[in-house]
Amino acid sequence: MYGWIWRHLPGNTLVKFGCAVLLLAGLIYFLFLYFFPWLDPRLPFNRVTVDESQSQAVAVALTAAVDSIGPLA
Repeated sequence: MYGWIWRHLPGNTLVKFGCAVLLLAGLIYFLFLYFFPWLDPRLPFNRVTVDESQSQAVAVALTAAVDSIGPLA
């Protein structure tokens, strides 16, 4: 894929390199300004379903697990 892009860019090596840098910068600009903000509300990371009783049960289970290991030598 990168070879295909490189072959289709105009000019000598220096011009191709400059065009490739501009294409990469444009892609990063598009991703950060348009794509990632559009994608953010569609990702499940902000939908937390842990309530107080579940978090206490996890804390008790972790405490029991740590206590069963004992002191480190």
